[in-house]
Amino acid sequence: MYIHELPDWPRFKWNPRHLTDALASVRHRQGRLIGHMGALGFKFRQEAVLQTITQDVLKSSEIEGERLDAESVRYSIARRLGMDIGALKPADREVEGIVEMTLDATRHYEQPLTAERLFGWHAALFPAGRSGMGRITAGAWRDDSAGPMQVVSGPMGREHVHFEAPAAARLDAEMKAFLDWFNTETRMDGVLQAGLAHLWFVTIHPFQDGNGRIARVISDMALARSENSAQRFYSMSLQIRKERAAYYGALERTQKGTLNITPWMHWFLGCLDRALEGAQTTLASVLSKARFWDAASGVPLNDRQRRVLNRVFDGFQGKLTTSKWAKLAKSSQDTALRDILHLVEHGLLIRGTEGGRSTSYSLARE
Repeated sequence: MYIHELPDWPRFKWNPRHLTDALASVRHRQGRLIGHMGALGFKFRQEAVLQTITQDVLKSSEIEGERLDAESVRYSIARRLGMDIGALKPADREVEGIVEMTLDATRHYEQPLTAERLFGWHAALFPAGRSGMGRITAGAWRDDSAGPMQVVSGPMGREHVHFEAPAAARLDAEMKAFLDWFNTETRMDGVLQAGLAHLWFVTIHPFQDGNGRIARVISDMALARSENSAQRFYSMSLQIRKERAAYYGALERTQKGTLNITPWMHWFLGCLDRALEGAQTTLASVLSKARFWDAASGVPLNDRQRRVLNRVFDGFQGKLTTSKWAKLAKSSQDTALRDILHLVEHGLLIRGTEGGRSTSYSLARE
């Protein structure tokens, strides 16, 4: 029996005393991280947000076994944030969809979560109406025409059913109850609401595909509400990806247990705490970039040089050559070489040991 089959569903409960320390730790880390980021100034806060949301989008898809192109994701997010990162290629429709959903949830966290909004997110996730090789109904609740919605693993003929969702006939009532709760102000701590929202939505499993990604976005939306801030400086999805087996294990045990979900909430708070701790890596990267530009403040630079240096600092893939500089700067090869040699002369770039057309360059101060 699954929790959605219990007679008192969905009357969730937990033991607050068992969560007090974990919740206090999360709230403390949230406050410290937001305080540190607030001291950086707008430009570098935007850099941190760009890094964080890029990781969030990439890792949420990886949890489901799907790998997106990192450059496309970063470009799509930067464009929506009004940032020029000198991208080499545009994003495809699939990337644009998941970025659109993620930013809508966190930038407009104060707006109600409705069925129509969820349908829009789902349609954006599957713009071609396909998941893998199969067709799906995008932008609507599932209908179970192909059988009950199950989470299954293992080879054909020896499948292991981890979970079976409520029948499609229940979805209108189930989602109405969930959305009414999510949109109603309560005394519940916003972080606890994020943990419960994640579990509740993914247990209903209202869509044919994409339920995990949407559950994590809903959780991020609740966390943004808890901080009263649209700026994201940590990625829960990045941490869940690192703990993927534990994540699915915690969900399965909870969905096959009782409506006392203390263990799930404890796991969720612990994972969030570790996500906040890991965000110090993002902070260190942004601070390193700030120090780099402080050191370069006395060097005369043109717009091309600033744009490409920012792009290199943000994790440019592969080696930086004159040809790649020209593409990023949208300039000629000769102009690219002059830009580079000027930076080498002032100690901002270091020339590699290769010679001729293979010569590459790297940042001198990181």
